[in-house]
Amino acid sequence: MNKDEVSVVTAAMDIPYGTKLPSRHLTTLTVPKALVPGDVVLDAEAIEGMVSSIDIVSGEMIMKSRLSEHGSGSTLAALIGENMRAITVRVDDVVGVAGFLLPGNYVDIIAIKLDRKTKIAKTETVLKKIRVLAVDQKARTDDSEPIVVRAVTMEMLSKESEVLAKSMAEGSIQLTLRNPNDDVVVVAEAKPGAAKPVRRRRYTPPAPEEIIIRGTKVHKQKTKG
Repeated sequence: MNKDEVSVVTAAMDIPYGTKLPSRHLTTLTVPKALVPGDVVLDAEAIEGMVSSIDIVSGEMIMKSRLSEHGSGSTLAALIGENMRAITVRVDDVVGVAGFLLPGNYVDIIAIKLDRKTKIAKTETVLKKIRVLAVDQKARTDDSEPIVVRAVTMEMLSKESEVLAKSMAEGSIQLTLRNPNDDVVVVAEAKPGAAKPVRRRRYTPPAPEEIIIRGTKVHKQKTKG
């Protein structure tokens, strides 16, 4: 190995989210220094026993930012972000999105409150893009098939956990599974003084054209319906 190269720690196999790292999961690879990110792991012994906070694929360089200290207590505790809290709610197959919730997914939480006088239910999305830490007592799963769960543990700020607890005391909640890359907020009903709703653009196909060729001239015109 020359001075322009460095040995980095890589994944010897796929490492699922929430896995405590043993040495057999790790290997080393020599790469050019110019290609090495700043927080890459150089010493396998320094991270042995830590927990992966995301899925890591085989051959990928191990980054410190993708690992959590196990410390004492459960593995789940190591997955909770700084200044975050874990809260567990009971669910059924409907509230739990028909069993399609898996650790690492993101959900929105809808609060449902029934007005006792009018008997009309009022709904409101009280929390958005909340990360699922575990389903039942599993912080990771090797199967993507739907499973009926009785409890879902989610990660949120302390204030958000208070909002969730209040919503559950006043009525019921519904979890909605979301795309983790979706940051667009669609407002269903605008209130006075509120920002205009973000609406999805509907695709309108272009009108068909016909091409008329006369000698060396080409003319396009809209097809009449």
